[in-house]
Amino acid sequence: MDSETERPAASTGQVAGPFWRHPAFVQGMRDMSPVAPGIAAWGLVTGVAMVKSGLSVPLALFMSAVVFAGSAQLAVLPLLASGAPAWVVWATAACVNLRFVVFSAQWRPYWKHLSRRHRALLSYFAADLNFVLFMRRFPKPEPGPDQLPYFWGGTALNATSWHVTSIVGILLADHIPTHWGIGFAGTLALLGLTCSLLVDRAAWITAAVASCAAVAAFGLPLKLHIVVTIAAAVAAGLLIDHHSARPVPATDERR
Repeated sequence: MDSETERPAASTGQVAGPFWRHPAFVQGMRDMSPVAPGIAAWGLVTGVAMVKSGLSVPLALFMSAVVFAGSAQLAVLPLLASGAPAWVVWATAACVNLRFVVFSAQWRPYWKHLSRRHRALLSYFAADLNFVLFMRRFPKPEPGPDQLPYFWGGTALNATSWHVTSIVGILLADHIPTHWGIGFAGTLALLGLTCSLLVDRAAWITAAVASCAAVAAFGLPLKLHIVVTIAAAVAAGLLIDHHSARPVPATDERR
C-alpha cells in the first residue's frame, strides 16, 4: 500500500465526513457572523453600481459570479463605462487583486497537502476577511484537521452574504439610491476586524508603515497604492521578524 494512503487523516489535515457536520465549520460561521452584515452591504452597493454604470443585468450577474472581488469590480466599472481598452481594464483588476497572491503564499503551508484542483477551488473562495479570521484562528503554518471545515464555514457565510446581496442590488438597482453609501459598512467591518489583530508592538508598527505607504501612494494609477501598501507591510513584518530572531550577543561578565 502506498505510504501516502496509509498516512493518518489528522497528520495531513484531512477530515472524515462532511465539513458542515464538523464543529469547526460552525465556529467558522460564528466568527464570520459579526462582519457578514458589512459584507452584505458592500455586495449590495456593488451590485447597484454595476448596473448604474451601464452594464446589462446578465453581464452584471456574470461579473459578480466570476470576479467575486468587490474592490476589483468597483475599480474597473468606471473604465468599462468610459470605454477604456480591454488591457487597461484587465491590468487594473490584476493590480487590485495582487494582494491575493500574498494571501495565497501565506495559505500555502496549510493547503500544500491538497490536490491542485482542490487548491484551485479554495483560491476562488479565498477572501480578505476569510484570510484574517483564518490566520487569527490558526497562527501556526501547518496543516490541521480543523482548518478546512473552519475555512468552509467562514466562506459559506461570506460568499452567501456577498452573492445574494449583489444579485439583489443588480436586480433592484433602479430602486436603491447609490448615495446611501452603505458599501462603506464593508470597509468599516474590515477595519474593525483588522484593529482587533493589533495585539503587539510588531503588529502596530507594521500597520503604521502600511498606512503611511497607502497615503503616500494613493495617487498611483491602476490602484497600485494597494500593491505598494501590501509590499510595505510585508517588508516591515519581515524586518521585524528578522530583527527579533537575531541572537542576543553574550556579554562578557569578566571584569
